[in-house]
Amino acid sequence: MRIGVDATTWWNRRGFGRFTRLLLGAMLDAPRGHEFVLFVDRPPEPEMLRPGVKIVRVDTRRTVTEAAVADGSRSVGDLLAFRRAVAAERLDVMYYPAVYSWYPAGPRTPTVVTFHDAIAEHFSSLVFPSWRGRTMWGAKVWLAKTTARRITTVSQAAREEIATHMGIAKSRIAVFLEAADPRFQPVADLPARRTMRERLGLDADARLLLYVGGLAPHKNLLRLVEAYAVALDDPAAADLHLVLAGDPKGDGFHSNYEALLALVDSDPRLAARVRFTGYVPDEDLPALYSDALMVAMPALSEGFGLPAAEAIACGTPVIATAGGAVQEVVAGAGLFFDPLDVADMARVIVRCVSDEALMGGLRAAALPRAAELSWPRSAQGLIELLESIGARR
Repeated sequence: MRIGVDATTWWNRRGFGRFTRLLLGAMLDAPRGHEFVLFVDRPPEPEMLRPGVKIVRVDTRRTVTEAAVADGSRSVGDLLAFRRAVAAERLDVMYYPAVYSWYPAGPRTPTVVTFHDAIAEHFSSLVFPSWRGRTMWGAKVWLAKTTARRITTVSQAAREEIATHMGIAKSRIAVFLEAADPRFQPVADLPARRTMRERLGLDADARLLLYVGGLAPHKNLLRLVEAYAVALDDPAAADLHLVLAGDPKGDGFHSNYEALLALVDSDPRLAARVRFTGYVPDEDLPALYSDALMVAMPALSEGFGLPAAEAIACGTPVIATAGGAVQEVVAGAGLFFDPLDVADMARVIVRCVSDEALMGGLRAAALPRAAELSWPRSAQGLIELLESIGARR
């Protein structure tokens, strides 16, 4: 079977990109005898070049990672160039790892699309700063979901949100969980962790409350900073620093970095203890996760919450929004709060800094839970789904 894959999101630095790289890598590691045709808009990476893989380079005015952003759009010419490239390959099935980079494949090619969440539909004003961005996104999503044979997503919580806010029947949505990259393991090397702190400009002795991800409004970081300020009133939190690790510019997505910075600067205690590291490369992340007391995931909604999976793979507990995807991901390796209640969030932070027995139990649960998440298992499940769709072509 010839399976086409839109691989343009490989170069995205956010969750879409990590998902594409890890899932596609696992699919290519165990191809079940299929030929994969990868459609790209820049020179392929070495990991893509292997037997049984054909690379189709599509010439475009702008790459997907430049154009498919919160306040941008892709040209009709670029979309048609991809459509022509797909049609020329006579595929059995076409897969898109993210609707973010979707383009029409044509009526003769059955498609499967991953919708990571319905955050843009549920909290559209927090994701898209302009009416134009919301309109363009809505049109793309409508076309993608209408023409796809099946939809996939990354958690049961995301499946529920997609069904509710996008009007897609649950029977059309298959769930394949994400997992951490194998590089995410506990880093016990204390000198390496000290070096990482120096490189990122972090205090050498402080305990760390860590957030990793985008600085978008729906990530709810203003409330996290407010909750941290409340927690500082407790003496047990005196040595706790808050680290916000993420690209201030949002890598093309909507960011409220300026509002966060203004909030921090308004309180001398926060200014002395809150650190914005900017984008942290993968080489430093395992040490950063391992060195943190806990990782916070306060978003109003997450499709999966990959940083949470990475944190527990490094043995670090997670505090997160109750009832959402992250609670599904970390299970007994986390504590949970109402994301709209600053006092409740602060209460959980204080519990973590003051109860070592509690934290020991959460740390003990982290690695076993992380081991239950598997890219190879999800990749094989997805290939089986693509086989079933391609066979009915």
